[in-house]
Amino acid sequence: MVTVTDTYEVVVVGGGAAGLSAALVLGRARRRTLVVDAGEPRNAPAAHMQGFLTRDGMPPGEFLALGREEIARYGVELVRDRAVDATGGDGGFTVSLAGGRTVRARQLVVATGLKDELPPVPGVAERFGRDVLHCPYCHGWEVRDQAFGVLATTAMSVHQALMVTQWSKDVTLFLHQVREAELTDDDLRRLAVAGVRVVPGEVAGLRIEDDRLTGVRLAEGSVHAREALFVAPRPVPRNDLLRALGAELTETPFGAYPVIDERGLTTVPGLWAAGNASGFAEQVVNAVSRGYRAGAAINGELLFADLDAAVRV
Repeated sequence: MVTVTDTYEVVVVGGGAAGLSAALVLGRARRRTLVVDAGEPRNAPAAHMQGFLTRDGMPPGEFLALGREEIARYGVELVRDRAVDATGGDGGFTVSLAGGRTVRARQLVVATGLKDELPPVPGVAERFGRDVLHCPYCHGWEVRDQAFGVLATTAMSVHQALMVTQWSKDVTLFLHQVREAELTDDDLRRLAVAGVRVVPGEVAGLRIEDDRLTGVRLAEGSVHAREALFVAPRPVPRNDLLRALGAELTETPFGAYPVIDERGLTTVPGLWAAGNASGFAEQVVNAVSRGYRAGAAINGELLFADLDAAVRV
């Protein structure tokens, strides 16, 4: 079988906010650009996105649909596929897609994001993005003044419990996988001052009535009335392509992320990272900014590389 290889100036792997933003800048710069989109945005479970000026409350799917329309105006191609492997470096990159297609690019943007692994408590995955939440900046206003629960999976959950008191004064921290002995004196003092109740014991599930959360059930059988539950998913960066291409990664408490400069360039020349592929804390608005900066920097890199090559002729 003959494999047909298409060549682009830039291939962007990931069709979320960061990838589309980079592609928009590159398309407007008249760069032949391909976006490879597996269709797995991190914020898909959320009905709305918040905190993005002029787009506050917009459904994530609608936001991405508009982005796809915008890049198409400038000739950017988008393919629904998954990048399964990549090779190359400064001289160019070859990307293999799950559908069998192979594409080449002078520069490569990895904007593959991350996956949230939820605690294996019955009901949590089904309610995630509705009344089981993770980010108070994303969802706190919408559930303000309700009865909050916080599911502790690590000692860091104390921080989450303290943070959400800005949106409700009725907060219960369910220790779940954390022993009381793991809480420091500072933790206990802050929790007490903030009015956070601490409940030891493993959480066995949620009580759902009329399609809404009404309580948290412990393994010993008691049920605590709650209307919203905050959890801390384990972030799993989708960094396979970065690893395959030899980008230097830094281990953090939230996964391994590439070492990048202020523009998003990794330690491999021509390889860029943006959005949650570049860091855990990138919200949609940050991802758009990261993508923009990477797109503009890539156009400059290509322009001056061509000029320098012409000078040498």
